Amino acid sequence: MLSQNEAFARIRLLRSPNIGPVSYRQLIARFGSAAAALDALPDLASRGKGPYRPAAAESIEREVAAVRRAGARYLFHDQPDYPALLAELDSAPPIVTCRGRLSLASDPCVALVGARNASAAAVKLARDFAGGLAEAGFTVVSGLARGIDGAAHEGAFPATIGVIASGIDITYPPQHVDLQERIASEGLLIAEQPPGTEPRGRHFPSRNRIIAGLALGTLVVEAAPQSGSLITARLAGEAGREVMAIPGSPLDARALGCNQLIREGAVLVQTPEEVVELLQSFTGAPRSRFRVAEDASGFDYAELAAADWDATGTEAIAALLSNAPVGIDELIRQSGANAAGVHMALLELELSGELVREADGLVRLAG
Repeated sequence: MLSQNEAFARIRLLRSPNIGPVSYRQLIARFGSAAAALDALPDLASRGKGPYRPAAAESIEREVAAVRRAGARYLFHDQPDYPALLAELDSAPPIVTCRGRLSLASDPCVALVGARNASAAAVKLARDFAGGLAEAGFTVVSGLARGIDGAAHEGAFPATIGVIASGIDITYPPQHVDLQERIASEGLLIAEQPPGTEPRGRHFPSRNRIIAGLALGTLVVEAAPQSGSLITARLAGEAGREVMAIPGSPLDARALGCNQLIREGAVLVQTPEEVVELLQSFTGAPRSRFRVAEDASGFDYAELAAADWDATGTEAIAALLSNAPVGIDELIRQSGANAAGVHMALLELELSGELVREADGLVRLAG
């Protein structure tokens, strides 16, 4: 049972500077609790240019009050009702806020995403697909954006999960204020950002990894090349989930992203029944052929508790890094160091603001 003091310390730890989902989990594994990790942060971040200050307790008190006012609750990564598929991601959010029926995330889920400026035909197709998938017992997950996302939620309602890039108390886009409230009241609404946070460009890839992580597979209905929907599809592929796309005319720029996905290995689907058949028979080995992220994903964070590491080792790892992203397993190979030591070095570099972790598990120097 998570105590109130430890829950508060966990929120404070995650809101502290330079701490993301991976470093949060590593700190908990290294020190045993969030409270102990908070005490250790100043020493671990000593490489930085100035003294390290964790998030102020007063700001966390205000956040907790805002979550309560919004009628939401916190969900921590090791609680029994945290979605099992999402928990499989190395970058799974350690803490989210949510409103609605959390049980929907335990049902088989399918992500349905696509263009904001979608064609009328694609919007209808998304609504029809979502309805068919909901009737077959699936929960439809999407991002509450205009176009395909909104149609997916409406078609599947109330068996739908909306994942937003803002705080749980912020509606975006404004025209979806009623839809977002309906989802929060009868479906499930999930936010990773603290309450009061307006959506920013950097928040959307983080939101997309949650959408992909909740689902057995991701279906892209209509999308232009280089769109956020393709990011969601690739994140699904890197997580070992199914990736599906509906083909479109090569004369329509809004269909080129789907056609590109199919060319790269996504499964071509044309009916909801094909999606149902694909996901009902899913055993963890997707038929789609997308690359898996190159990362030391098999590393057990519990090994960090006994890691013996010093500043010399951290300097050696820092010397191997550049602005070009690289896999952690490659750093382990090239350094000759043990995995626990390399992860500790990366943790220290991240806390001091020198390291950036990419959404696909790669790391690079900041700036």
